[in-house]
Amino acid sequence: MRDAYREQLDAVTGRLVGMIRKAGEQMHLATKALLDADLEQAEKVVGGDAPINRDQLEIDELVIELMATQGPVASELRTVTAALRTTADIERMGDLAAHIAKIARMRYPDHAVPDELMDTFASMGKTAEQMAEKAGEVLRTRDLASAAELSRDDNEMDQLHRSLFLAFLDDRWDRGVEAAVDIALLGRYYERFADHAVEIAGHVRYLVTGEIQST
Repeated sequence: MRDAYREQLDAVTGRLVGMIRKAGEQMHLATKALLDADLEQAEKVVGGDAPINRDQLEIDELVIELMATQGPVASELRTVTAALRTTADIERMGDLAAHIAKIARMRYPDHAVPDELMDTFASMGKTAEQMAEKAGEVLRTRDLASAAELSRDDNEMDQLHRSLFLAFLDDRWDRGVEAAVDIALLGRYYERFADHAVEIAGHVRYLVTGEIQST
């Protein structure tokens, strides 16, 4: 009986890995829509948010059912608790990718990102995708060394985020207030996406060690 329960817990982990893979794919497409002013891709990302939301509901329902019927203890209880926290983070990552796509859609056929900041946003998109991929690997393997790497990746994202403020607060900025607001929002969306990947690593650390990550 307990073996079947373990298989169900493993299935939850598999669902979480699949869910974060979707969030990473969403970020890839959102960045493409943003940099290319691609309306079709932007619409695809906005529409792709619903399956991630459904994943959260289905996984949460499964976890709650396991808690109610199996009475998890010790590491099993940490597993289901971490799963509930993780679905919330991944769902938010999907939302943030959709927010980026919505700005690309709103500014179409123009580019929301000025030419001089294209490389910065390309780097932010690449970093976000890599962090989502690494977070999925951490969920799958429970490797704490890889979990620690996500904090270093987040520092890189923070540096890119700060560079945006230096750009539009510079006296030479001539793109206007509307563009500055877009850049500030977009930068925040990428930065928060990365933060959620780090938080997922913290949930895995809690699962493995029982230690709660300090904020």
